[in-house]
Amino acid sequence: MASINTIEFKDGKLCLLDQRKLPKLFSIFECQNYRDVEFAIKDMVVRGAPAIGVAGAYGLVLAASEFIELPKEEFLEQMKESVNVIGNSRPTAVNLMWAVKRMEAIIEENKEKSNVDIYKALLAEANTIEKEDLETNKAIARHGNEIVPENATILTHCNTGALATVGYGTALGVIREAYYSGKNIRVFVDETRPRLQGAKLTAWELVQEGIPATLIPDSVAPVLIRDGKIDLIIVGADRVASNGDTANKIGTYMLSQIAKDFNVPFYIAAPISTIDFEIASGEEIVIEERDSMEITHINGVRIAPEGIEVYNPAFDVTPNSNITGIITEKGIIRQPYSLNLAKLRQIQGC
Repeated sequence: MASINTIEFKDGKLCLLDQRKLPKLFSIFECQNYRDVEFAIKDMVVRGAPAIGVAGAYGLVLAASEFIELPKEEFLEQMKESVNVIGNSRPTAVNLMWAVKRMEAIIEENKEKSNVDIYKALLAEANTIEKEDLETNKAIARHGNEIVPENATILTHCNTGALATVGYGTALGVIREAYYSGKNIRVFVDETRPRLQGAKLTAWELVQEGIPATLIPDSVAPVLIRDGKIDLIIVGADRVASNGDTANKIGTYMLSQIAKDFNVPFYIAAPISTIDFEIASGEEIVIEERDSMEITHINGVRIAPEGIEVYNPAFDVTPNSNITGIITEKGIIRQPYSLNLAKLRQIQGC
């Protein structure tokens, strides 16, 4: 099994695999301070909800290191500012806010201690968040493998693999588990416009591991679903509301609706940290809009006429009625989502 290292904290720096440059170039982006981490998250050097959360946690470790020599009151003020900057670097992925809140709680719990002790506590918490992510992904993969039949053809959207997490992945982790358990699966990967995460990242991961896969334009997926060529669809999530409505990469809703029309199972694979128990439905999810150049240009070359208006939402919301199940590290959650997610919250103490 190929090993892909997306995130590594070493020698006081956060080293990120620069996903803007894949698959052409394998390059490491070094974050020396928390502002570098903010840039890396905003510019999608690092992407995928779980990976963003871990990167955000280490961003606050870098902030503590940067301000460690300041007087206590000033140190805490700078850390408060750093929390706001990192927490607001991307609005849709809830894992980032979840990780930042955990780090903020560590600062609060240790605020009477020395700056050095606060730094050490933050580093320990970031290490824990990183370790938990890998363990969580492998648990998601094991539970998800239960719903993958022998000889299945699976469609996936965007990138949900090792590149989107600390390792292994969520939806792509399920696909990995099915493949390595000998189920003789095949995968269809859509391009995932406009940033082509499917073509550039998911296809690259599958090729690295020798998992049989076919790359398709986004517009081919509905035809495959209609013609009975897809046995199930597994995608990731950037935020899940407490009623099961799910925000994911733009294009997910379209796939879910066509899957519903043709009775193809449609699954979300996501850690419990992606569930936002504070919002009632997908209507409350803030959808990030990205730069118009993602649509008007390809590799820096303009393909659209000057003066054309552009609408470029990064995500859409899939209603819970289109979702067959939500695969988490604690098992597969099914309808009724409001009830079953509430039970999960009570058990987990979220």
